[in-house]
Amino acid sequence: MTLIRYRKLTYIFSGTLVLLSLIALLVWHLKLGIDFTGGSLIEIEYRSDRPSLDELNKDLVGSGFHTEIQPTEARGVFIRTQSLMEPEHQALLFALSHGDKNLFTEKKFDSIGPTIGAELARKSVYAIFLVILLIVLYIAFVFRKVSEPVASWKYGIATVIALIHDVMIPVGVFTVLGHFFGFEADTLFVTALLTILGFSVHDTIVVFDRIRENLKIGNRNQSFEDIVGRSISQTITRSINTSMTVLLVLFGVYFFGGESVKTFALTLIIGIFFGTYSSIFLASPLLVTWHGLITRRGRRL
Repeated sequence: MTLIRYRKLTYIFSGTLVLLSLIALLVWHLKLGIDFTGGSLIEIEYRSDRPSLDELNKDLVGSGFHTEIQPTEARGVFIRTQSLMEPEHQALLFALSHGDKNLFTEKKFDSIGPTIGAELARKSVYAIFLVILLIVLYIAFVFRKVSEPVASWKYGIATVIALIHDVMIPVGVFTVLGHFFGFEADTLFVTALLTILGFSVHDTIVVFDRIRENLKIGNRNQSFEDIVGRSISQTITRSINTSMTVLLVLFGVYFFGGESVKTFALTLIIGIFFGTYSSIFLASPLLVTWHGLITRRGRRL
């Protein structure tokens, strides 16, 4: 019950984060990886000390390649350039090695054409919207017998608002990280967003289901706000414990996993944290606010 009383503060906090994320997205745009833009990505690891980035860039520009170079770990480097055919790929490696094949080891080479990249971007957006639509339909179906005091479809709308909140914040964070630190959103980023949607709606449904059960057994002297507050109190420990277990694993993946999964793990960490927050402080309080607005309007009528 206590948490429900502070719902206006959580609305302001959540609204501010979503607004800042939207502004960052509109101003700086999300930096997309080659999965979406097309191009080639090469990861190499030097056997001894890695040359400076200026030296590497000088070697590649002198050979006619226009690249972005990003250091990884102690002796590794990511090189992003235009889409390369195999002869161009070998020419780039030769420019870096100066003919010495033992200077470094090539760990990764990915090349994607711009047409395929655009198709992946389009399908990723479709996938996110389709998942949200199916979630709304599912929740409306599951809560179809709950008509009082809040209609079943309003549970679905509250869930959608929470899901938009849970997706926008990681997108906003990665827009900032991409602008200042070169983080790129790839297909793993989209996979992480879809995972966040699933985890978040699972957490929200747990609270909604407890509200449904308490509505069945509640007495007439209890207000809807009291029932929602009691439902949150009964489920908050479970939600936090479940999320903490997942977050501990993700922190392990982020700090001790490979470089290629760090973006995926960081996206999930941000999304699951705010997904748990929204199921407690946003989705359920929205039902109370909606019910209060309808009740006051009915009294005026």
